[in-house]
Amino acid sequence: MCGIIGYVGGKKAAPVLLKGLQRLEYRGYDSAGIAVVDGDTIRAVKTRGEVKVLCDKVEKNEPDGIIGIGHTRWATHGAPSDVNSHPHLSADGRFCVVHNGIIENFAELKEDLISHGLPFKSETDSEVIAQLIQYLYNGDMISTLCKVMDRLSGSYAAGILCADSPSTLYAIRKDNPLVIGLGQNENFIASDFAAALEHTHNFVQLNDYEIAQMTARAVTFFDRNGNKVEKTPYRVDWDISLAEKGGYPHFMLKEIYEQPKALHDTLSPRIKGDNIVLDKIEFSPANVNSINRINIVGCGSAYHAGIVGKHFIEKYCRINVSCELASEYIYSNPITDNRTLTIVISQSGETADSLAALRLAKKLGSHTIAIVNVLNSAIAREADDVLYTYAGPEIAVATTKGYTTQVAALFLVGLKIAKVKHIISDARYNELLKELALLPDKVSEILSDTDKIKRYAENYADRKCVFFIGRGTDYAASLEGALKLKEISYIHAEAYAAGELKHGTISLIEEGTITVALVTQQDLYAKMLSNIKAVQSRKGTVLALSSQSNVKVGEQSDGLITIPDCDDDVTPVLTAVILQLFAYYIASKRGCDIDKPRHLAKSVTVE
Repeated sequence: MCGIIGYVGGKKAAPVLLKGLQRLEYRGYDSAGIAVVDGDTIRAVKTRGEVKVLCDKVEKNEPDGIIGIGHTRWATHGAPSDVNSHPHLSADGRFCVVHNGIIENFAELKEDLISHGLPFKSETDSEVIAQLIQYLYNGDMISTLCKVMDRLSGSYAAGILCADSPSTLYAIRKDNPLVIGLGQNENFIASDFAAALEHTHNFVQLNDYEIAQMTARAVTFFDRNGNKVEKTPYRVDWDISLAEKGGYPHFMLKEIYEQPKALHDTLSPRIKGDNIVLDKIEFSPANVNSINRINIVGCGSAYHAGIVGKHFIEKYCRINVSCELASEYIYSNPITDNRTLTIVISQSGETADSLAALRLAKKLGSHTIAIVNVLNSAIAREADDVLYTYAGPEIAVATTKGYTTQVAALFLVGLKIAKVKHIISDARYNELLKELALLPDKVSEILSDTDKIKRYAENYADRKCVFFIGRGTDYAASLEGALKLKEISYIHAEAYAAGELKHGTISLIEEGTITVALVTQQDLYAKMLSNIKAVQSRKGTVLALSSQSNVKVGEQSDGLITIPDCDDDVTPVLTAVILQLFAYYIASKRGCDIDKPRHLAKSVTVE
């Protein structure tokens, strides 16, 4: 959701900024722009539409300078337009700002600034930052920015240029991601590592109410009172090639095929013989036995991963697990205390609702564990413990490897707790450890032959509605399958617990309706076959998803896709891969913008 890139160095800034914005396109946006200090003035070029439109516009009249800022905007305040696009200049043209987040008190600030003779051009909340800097400027940018932060309410990550300091780039942050990239005689600001990884792997995290002051050769940090702050850089070893398509038509397909490696990298380092080692997380008997409740919190696919985790953890740990949408959790007066373990799941580690939920859980006394993919992200930093999913950069808006590695991480947490509680037999524990270790190979087996999945997907690509049904873990998995199809193909898709069909939802079944039935749970085969027959009797078409050894399901359905035989408890990882491919091939057949679905953003950093 919105992207920021800033550069100061010895190269021409405009090409660096444009390339950085291209790296950030996956986050979702509707307009783009750059600003460069060109001589003694700041020149901004911005436009509604895609970065390629901006590139064409810049090519015709490229600003000349070695310091600048760029932005991709996802509209919140004010419709997408050239005027509402970032960067925003102050009324006198001396200051320029790009901003991610929402300024909650912008209306009051805007009214006050207008009363002091400062005109506004846009409808955005972001422009108020530029005008406020001009109004408060006292000749010293650090003290001015301290005053600015004292006046702003809400969330912000902002890159700032000042014509009076033509070789210096500034940044401020509160509750919105921003990293500082440290290069050789060049430095960067970015909302995401991907924007700067081509140039550096060394980063510093800017924390809330901190200021960064950067030249080509030095970076200095200050707190909200203007005092210098020492910070320690860290290295991000993501390969920049992971943020490129590498010959695949879409990032999503590439990332689907990266899942065997992502799962191996997430599982293998944590399985040490017959022991599970969850990095630095201490699951001592005293800690585990004090837990009487687990809350799993997430948004979107992370929430669906949590539902799968709930089934697994309750089954093997015999602890009550509640899975909550972060946006609901933070307003629900949750039942949480020091005997509650709260697991917050987020691919980016910056999801606004999930971060708010984490903070609330900690305030209520809960111990917190973050399951995230991004090193040093806000949720990772603020949680008591963190378990990283080593999925690498995920560029497509619709998550694939991010989701399956989250599920795998929850399986590890559940097994670890069950073992410490002595509530699982050694034989069953070892069986499940073996099954987890085999998951990467079984996903590879699925990916080795996708022709049948593609054929079914293309046959059904013209349908207006698809239902997904399942029981138990299969129902949990079907929620993510329906979301994937909705996200990238724009087909209406819903997941239902199969046992609920006769309680109302079967009225939606009619001729031509496609129902994807997940049938991987051995104990529930007979019940699912009954549900399949109920759908077919209403002239619905059933595509079943089951294991290779279950011949009966194929005989009773209109179509069958199989997963490799595996333990029932780990099937959600395998069914997820097939449903990702099913959604991908349908969207491809329909000609959809698969990597950047309409209206969606990769990282939702505002409420």
